[in-house]
Amino acid sequence: MYVLVCIGSSCHVRGSYEIMNILKSMVVEKNLDNQVEVRAAFCLGYCKEGITIKVDEQLVTGVTKDNLQEVFNKYVLKKVG
Repeated sequence: MYVLVCIGSSCHVRGSYEIMNILKSMVVEKNLDNQVEVRAAFCLGYCKEGITIKVDEQLVTGVTKDNLQEVFNKYVLKKVG
């Protein structure tokens, strides 16, 4: 599974690099590093919606540090578990 984190200008200023690093830590913490790869992606096209990630083909917009655990559980853990 691939998790792409937008690092385009709009997402970058909202903290997408931090989101990407937290996601990488979550993957390692759950011992999923052989199943899940977190990568940077240039603009995913939803700049007005906040930080955007793509889990395989599922787009998730409005990702923040506050909702990241919920997003991870719903879109990553449920698919690999």
